[in-house]
Amino acid sequence: MDFTPIIAQVWKAAIWLVPLMFLLGLLKSPWAKGYIGELLVRLFAHWQLDKQTYRRLHNVTLPTPDGTTQIDHVFLSRFGIFVLETKNILMVPTLPRGNCPSK
Repeated sequence: MDFTPIIAQVWKAAIWLVPLMFLLGLLKSPWAKGYIGELLVRLFAHWQLDKQTYRRLHNVTLPTPDGTTQIDHVFLSRFGIFVLETKNILMVPTLPRGNCPSK
């Protein structure tokens, strides 16, 4: 019995299935989630904040006594200085029983 047609079909599926599985695994990694989150904040700031009012700084490195520290986003304006540190945290907000706000 010739298994060549079966192997060819499996190979055709694996050609796109293996890279797809690799990509999905990569997108679920904390590194990729953090990168995508920072990219979304950067794009939102670029599209939504007025360029005449706000000055945007990204990935600012500052010296400290122990070495350096890195800040993800700094927005400067006449309204103040706004610092954003993006994090990848999975959290479900809950309230203890009996402490629910009344309607």
